Amino acid sequence: MTVFLEGVPDVHPIEAESMRVLASRVDLSHLHELQVPVVSRIAHACADISLVSDTVCPVAAVQAGIVALRAGAPIVTDVKMVAAGIWGGRARAWIRDERILQAEFERASTRTAAAMRLAVRETGPGAVYVIGCAPTALDELLGLAEQARPALVIGLPVGFVGAVEAKKALRASGLPQISNRSEKGGSGVAAAAANALLRLAKAWTGRENPADRGDDR
Repeated sequence: MTVFLEGVPDVHPIEAESMRVLASRVDLSHLHELQVPVVSRIAHACADISLVSDTVCPVAAVQAGIVALRAGAPIVTDVKMVAAGIWGGRARAWIRDERILQAEFERASTRTAAAMRLAVRETGPGAVYVIGCAPTALDELLGLAEQARPALVIGLPVGFVGAVEAKKALRASGLPQISNRSEKGGSGVAAAAANALLRLAKAWTGRENPADRGDDR
């Protein structure tokens, strides 16, 4: 286990009670044991149980995230608000890097897209990408997928313009991904999903390929 996972907190009693309330209001029995913590934390982050059915969280993607995080994979985010919400202090956003104002990066559609381009260049393959704010950052990452070769993409950007389309493109990309179908999402939701994976990674016992119940969520 990498050192930064030691800083992942245990479950606080308030969080435990919140999860009990959530489970009393929505059926989670159809979910695999690895899906429950991720989907629950996504819904818990904004007190919206509709996100349980809205979230697409394949078991294989959760497994990929656990393996990558236990191996110390970098965590790349689209904005600092997402990075700030992720435990362990390892998440990084390039959004304020002065280099994205250079001509090469000015051709990107948005500043977050330019920052993602720089992040991919400097991070290399195998990172966990967590996008909760900017659909254009997710679009940029998908365009650089061969170069980035992410271990996992948590794509939960929020918004009325481009968010649904970007998340649909992510699901069609074949990359390991966790996303949702609607316009909902946001920095806190994306960070919550990442934190759920960090907690799973911390608790992981080394089991390989937990049985998939065939749920294609």
